[in-house]
Formats: sequence, C-alpha cells, structure tokens
Amino acid sequence: MGKASRENQTAVSDFHLLGLSERPEQQPLLFGIFLGMYLATMLGNLLIILAISSDPHLHTPMYFFLANLSLTDACFTSASIPKMLANIHTQSWTISYSECLVQLYFLVMFGGLDNFLLAVMAYDRYVAICQPLYYSTAMSPQLCALMLGMCWVLTNFPALLHTLLLTRVAFCSHKAIPHFYCDPRALLKLACSDTHINELMIITMSLMFLTTPLMLIILSYVRISCAVFGITSSAGRWKAFSTCGSHLTVVLLFYGSLMGVYLPPPSTHSAHRESRAAVLYMVIIPMLNPLIYSLRNRDMKKALSKLFGSNKTFLPCQ
Repeated sequence: MGKASRENQTAVSDFHLLGLSERPEQQPLLFGIFLGMYLATMLGNLLIILAISSDPHLHTPMYFFLANLSLTDACFTSASIPKMLANIHTQSWTISYSECLVQLYFLVMFGGLDNFLLAVMAYDRYVAICQPLYYSTAMSPQLCALMLGMCWVLTNFPALLHTLLLTRVAFCSHKAIPHFYCDPRALLKLACSDTHINELMIITMSLMFLTTPLMLIILSYVRISCAVFGITSSAGRWKAFSTCGSHLTVVLLFYGSLMGVYLPPPSTHSAHRESRAAVLYMVIIPMLNPLIYSLRNRDMKKALSKLFGSNKTFLPCQ
C-alpha cells in the first residue's frame, strides 16, 4: 500500500478547480464581478493602511491592529482570487499540486491571523473601556508588537501542519475540487489513502485556533457590556459602545459566515453552498471591512481626508 500510495501521489500533478459555475456563458460575468470586488478590496485596505501610517493621531494600539487587519484581509483575498481570475481568463481550471499546497498554507495562515487579530482588538477595547487608567501600560508598544508576533507564530503552526500532513496523502485519479480554491476537506475527499490523522488535526486545530479566539472575544464583550451598563449617563454608554461598533460588526460578519460553513451537520453539506459562504468570508467581508471602519469612525474619516488633501470630511459612500 505504501509503494502504491507513493506512485499514486506522484502521478497527481494537478487538480481541477470547478469554481462557482461550470457554465461557459457565466464566466465573463463572474470574471467582471470578482475582478471588481478584488480591486475594491485591495484599494480599500490599502487606503486604511496609508491613512493610519500617515496620521500621527492614529498611531495608537487600536489603529495599529486595524492596519494589520487590513493587511491580512488583502493577503487573505489575494491567496485565492487572482488564481480564480486567471483560470477564468485562460479557460484553464487546473492548479498544480505544489500551487495547491502553497495556496492552502496561505489561506489557513491568513484566515487564522484574521481570527487572532479580531480577538486582540477585542482585548484592546476591553482594556480601553474597563481599565482606562491602565491602558497605556497594558497596551504599550512593546506589548502590542509582542501580541502581533504571537499571532503570526500561532497561525503559522496549523497552516504548516495541515500542509505537511497533506504531502503524506495519496490522491486518486479523480482530481476535481468543487470550489474556487484548494479546500482541505475537499482535498481529503479525493484521497485514496488513510486520512484519519488529517481529519483529526482539522478538528483539533479548529477547536484550538478558532474556538479559543472566539471565546476571548465573547468574554471581552461580556465584560465590556457589564462595564458600559454600569455607566449612569446614557451619553456615556453610547460613547463607550460606539468605540466597539465597527469591530463588533466585523466579528459578527466573520464568524457568522464561518458558522454557516462548518456548523451544519455533514449530511447537509453542499459544495455550492460552501462555495457561496466562502465567497462571503474570503472576498466580501475583506472588501466591506474598510467601509465599516471608515464610515463609523470620525478619526478615520479625517485621516482619509488628509490623505486625499481635502479639508472636507471623507465619506466613502458618496
């Protein structure tokens, strides 16, 4: 079995990404839509990074993590959409074995980094609202850099583990992946060797690296809610909640789409439904994040106005 597995694995030099639709007449429309969304994602997140880096007033922990979230969103989308656009343009739906592994690595890494950054940003809001007197100490530049470094290290671990484990899997002759990217679960369905370790690691890593940050976010907002409802002034409560509104909106969108993919029982799984949900958290949410943070943030609007050399308030929706 070991020799046969190695022969089958080396025989598989590429996979076929079936994408969102196999109808030829729909390909130009899909190309235009996703090219537009990709360019909007890159432009929006780049503007957020430039605005934060160019405005000294935004050199604070909250905006430091926001800039890194924008960078992560841009990289997360870039790990899948350019290949999808290239496949549609060339009418070639193949992705090489090595390209598939590289894409899988970066998707897991940047997806996990997005997850950890949202948790760190929730902690930042908790300290700012619940312990304002200790904020400068608890969120010092050195500690912020350390937390960011830990996020990068922790997210590299599951990405590297899943990628290395896949190199041990022997694939059969059927090579069609019913997604627009190399989904690890879809790849395991094409295997003709034992994948119990891979499946076990997917469950274990998901519990450790997805559930833990979500629990930290929930705990942070429970503490924030308790502190805010203890404020007697309604204006004070609104001001405290308004500092969390953008982050909470992004959290709900991100985890809501992930739960739509992974929470339903396996018997209800549909490749087309999973692909649509993946478009939501891999393309649409990274595109909307810059709008969410800029529309609800007066300081960000001012920074964007300065970036464009305008004295007027910058409103991205106008």
